[in-house]
Amino acid sequence: MAWMVFFAAVPLRQPRILGEVSFRSGLVVSEQPFYPFYLLVGLTVLAGVEGELSTVVGQLSLAIVAAVSFGLAVIAVNSTAAPGVVDRALDAGLGEGWRAGGGNTGRRRLPLGRILFLPFATRRRDVRLIRNISYGDAGRQNLLDVYASTSGRTGSGVFIFLHGGGFRSGHKSFESRVLLNNLASEGWLCISANYRVGRSASFPDYLVDTKKVIVWARANAPAYGGDASMVAVGGSSAGAHLASMCALTPGHAEFQPGFEEADTTVSAAVCLYGWYGRASGGTGLSSPHDFLPPVAGTIVPPFFIAHGDHDTLVPVEAARDFVSRLREETDAPVVYAELPHAQHAFDLFHSIRSDAVARGIQSFLSNVRTRARR
Repeated sequence: MAWMVFFAAVPLRQPRILGEVSFRSGLVVSEQPFYPFYLLVGLTVLAGVEGELSTVVGQLSLAIVAAVSFGLAVIAVNSTAAPGVVDRALDAGLGEGWRAGGGNTGRRRLPLGRILFLPFATRRRDVRLIRNISYGDAGRQNLLDVYASTSGRTGSGVFIFLHGGGFRSGHKSFESRVLLNNLASEGWLCISANYRVGRSASFPDYLVDTKKVIVWARANAPAYGGDASMVAVGGSSAGAHLASMCALTPGHAEFQPGFEEADTTVSAAVCLYGWYGRASGGTGLSSPHDFLPPVAGTIVPPFFIAHGDHDTLVPVEAARDFVSRLREETDAPVVYAELPHAQHAFDLFHSIRSDAVARGIQSFLSNVRTRARR
């Protein structure tokens, strides 16, 4: 436990192997310090009942428990900065009057019960999950899941989410399930999609698949209660790379083989702890930076970007650079939330930080939709 708390509090980037160790060792504790604390208390009480704390080893262990508990408390307190950071990012990116103009629909109260006791229970009773719908001809790698409201709250728009995994791995049922369920509960039709990864795929295969998902959504969203006039795309890590590429390359024929005339424009892009360099296996233009400034006539949609300053897999400087270029080269509103003490993959389950980001994205998307309707 001390090992995990150390790497959550003091993440090490270099050499790369230590960055991986920091990520894998500290991620759960950095987002969920409560369960480890419950475990420590339970084991300490058990040791006390059995009389083991009266020994020298027991006293030493008790001192370590106290130090680890203090570290867990510091991690928990640090995470409470996230809601304020997200709110200020929305004000800066959308303008301070955006709340009065509509779209501020995010729930203001944290779901503390879930965060403290059920962090891994991401499903909602008012959301129906339809799994493994085919959208392409690549078998299991061209399947998507649909999250739809069962409460009658429909027609808010479509949100497509793309998983991470460095273009080598990943799955549609892993990241951002809190976000997908919350949005679906508010009437958004949410889609989480697999795409070709691993040795059998290279750029632009990933991007081609993503654009196929957009085409599928425009054709099929109404059947599930979604409004296909607004399609937003988001993703985490490598998925954020694909989301940003979709936003910057609508209608590019080289990324739409066989469906060149299809409408692949998106109304907004959401990027979580994103990678913005060249795609794995890419030999040509494969980075979002390669499409800045955008091709003449391309309307760049609003962006919501969130990145942790403790990210040891994709340094926060990469997000800062991409945000800076977006603001310099486009007129698109850019919301940038730099999350203090957040590691890569902070959206895996209910936490103070993941809930704050999910609520911020919900408000962002609702504001974009409200503006589009005017």
